[in-house]
Formats: sequence, C-alpha cells, structure tokens
Amino acid sequence: MTTVVNSAERARLRRVRVALLAAALATFALLYAPQPVLPQIAAGFHLTPAEASLTISAATAGLALAGIPLAAVSDVLGRRRLMIGSLAAATGVGLLLPLAGSLSVLVALRVLQGVAIAGVPSVVMAYVADELPDHQVTSSMGIYVAGTSLGGLSGRLVAGLVGDADGWPAGVLAVGTAAAALTVVFVVLVPAPRGQVRRPPRLRSLHAGLHRAVSDPVLFGPYLVALLGMGGFVAVYNVLSFRLIRPPIGLSPALASLAFLAYLAGSVSSTLAGWAAARIGRTAVVVLALTSALGGLVLAWPDRLPLVLAGLVVFTAGFFAAHSAASAWVGTRAAASARSQAAAVYLLAYYVGSSVGGVIGSAAYGSSGWTGLTVLVGCWLLLATVAALGAAVWSRRRPR
Repeated sequence: MTTVVNSAERARLRRVRVALLAAALATFALLYAPQPVLPQIAAGFHLTPAEASLTISAATAGLALAGIPLAAVSDVLGRRRLMIGSLAAATGVGLLLPLAGSLSVLVALRVLQGVAIAGVPSVVMAYVADELPDHQVTSSMGIYVAGTSLGGLSGRLVAGLVGDADGWPAGVLAVGTAAAALTVVFVVLVPAPRGQVRRPPRLRSLHAGLHRAVSDPVLFGPYLVALLGMGGFVAVYNVLSFRLIRPPIGLSPALASLAFLAYLAGSVSSTLAGWAAARIGRTAVVVLALTSALGGLVLAWPDRLPLVLAGLVVFTAGFFAAHSAASAWVGTRAAASARSQAAAVYLLAYYVGSSVGGVIGSAAYGSSGWTGLTVLVGCWLLLATVAALGAAVWSRRRPR
C-alpha cells in the first residue's frame, strides 16, 4: 500500500513540475518576445531606445498592478482555475500584437497582456507551497524559475530570428503560437489543488493577509532583491540588442539575438540554487548570486564581444539563482494565511523593478552609454545584497 501511495505521489509531483515548466515557458516567452526586436520597433515607429522599451515596461507594469488583486481572486476561484484563464487570455492577446499599427495600440495591448500573465506568477509560489511538502518547495520553484529563464530565452530567440527575416510582427506571432501549445500542456497536466481551501471574498481577510506580508521585516530582504535585481536585469537586456548591432561590435540583428542564449545559464543556476540552498542556506545563495551578477556586469563592460558574452552569462546565472532562492524564501517564510499576498507583494516588487528599472536603465544607456548603465545597475545589485544580509540578521532575531 505504501508503495502505491509513494508512486502516486511521485507521479503527481512530476505532473506539477512539468505543468509549472510549461506555464513558465509560455508566460515568459510572451512577456519578453518584443525585446530582441526593439530596434526594429524603434525604426518602424521612429522611437528612441527608451521609448521603444515602453513595450516591455507596459507589460511588466500591467503584471505588477494586477498581481495583488489576482492573488485575492485566486483565494475565491482557486489557483488552478486562475492560472488556466490567465494563460489563455495572455496567449490570445499575444496573437493580436502583430495587428498593432501604432505604438499607442501596441503599448495598450501589452498592458492587457501583462495583466493576463499576472495570474500565473502571482499565485504559483502559493500553489507550490500549498500542494507540496516543504522539502520539495525550493527545488520545485527552482524548476519553475528555470522555466522562466528558458521561456525568456526561447521567446527572445524565436522573435529575434523570425523577426529579422520577416519583420517584428511575424516574430511575436510565432511566439504567440508556441505559447498556445504550451497552454494546452499546462491544462492537461496541472493537478486539481488539494491543499488550498477556497474562501469567499472578504476584504478583511485580504487586508489581514497583506498586513502580514508587509509587516514581517525579514520579507523585505527578498522583496528588495526582486525590485533591484529585476530592475537591473531588464535594463541590461533592454539595451543589449542596441549595443550589439551598433559600432564597434556591429552584429546583424539575427546574430545579436543569439546573445540571449545566455539565458541558458539562468536555467542551470536557478535549478542549482535549490540544491545549494539546502546545504548553505538561502541567504548565502542570494548573496553569492548577486555578487556573481555584479562580477558579470563588470566583465561585460569593455566593448569586446567575447567579454560581453562571457559577462552576460555570469550576470544572467547570478540573477536567476538569486531570484530562485529569494522567491522560495518568501514561500516558506510567509504565514500560510498570507502566502498568496506575500507572493503577490514579491511579484509586485519584481515587476515594478522591471518596469521602472527598464525605462531608467534605457534612459541611462541613451545618455551615458553602457558605462552609465553599468554603474547604475551595479549600485542596485550592491543595495540588494545589503538588503538580503539585513533580512538574514532579522530572521535570527524573529524566527518564524
């Protein structure tokens, strides 16, 4: 009997992890598909790099604003239902993006897409924490985060390569089509929840959960890691194509899009972060990962292609390892009654960082070049490291 139960549990764990991987691939491919074709969008609509980056920031802003409300909705509808509806809606908007005839329409559609996408990352940490034992949470979140990096990579590669051949609308359409197939995989595999107890909508419960999520000083460490780390990460990748296609490097758009293969380093590092956290602790992983990201940023400073690519790999690996450990930190630190809200606050910080940091970083690049961007992002990574260390000190004073 025990063997049958264990076999069923292992099968369920595999279904959860593969479903999460499919959801991560779809949402992050959709979210960042326009990034490699930003130079084409800028040329088509006569925009500056900062103006073109609004197509990225619009989606992440929509995601940030919708995260907390959708986390509350998930308590009523159920997290599985919300994730399915969100994936379907985000894919539908993605298939409409090629029809945008102006920047304003494109930005409006991207805001809607970001709102739709929010239904997955805003509840996935709570879903995993509810449905799996504590010892499987970090490794499962590592798989999900690995999927986000793979999704970001595949979306950028597909959009960049197809867009270089047939224009940016064809590039984003190809990503939308792939996301539709991944949505089907998620719907078929994701198990019905058994750990979540659905509750009727109560503003008092929502307020109480949010209060718990923002009153624990320890949680502000991972929140700030999300805000500052993601701000720097998106800033670097928003201007990467501009840097690579311009002198002195001067690559073609198709070759420049291959630089996004650095995302593979994030897939590996986010998975290994769970293994490392079990041995040296989440705080140590976050600090070491942020330090590595800073080292990669410095390595990519000179205008020499081998150094740029090597630095990008190290920077990306460091960021995703920090994100994996920090997100799992939130899921296990937050009280069970506030997990949805704490996850939503983390995602709010993460995507506010993406929206604001992406625009500020693009503006810094436009005014001061890669050097100005490097200094700015380097300062953000240092502040994030200090925040993580401060949270570790507080966690010893106020254990859960």
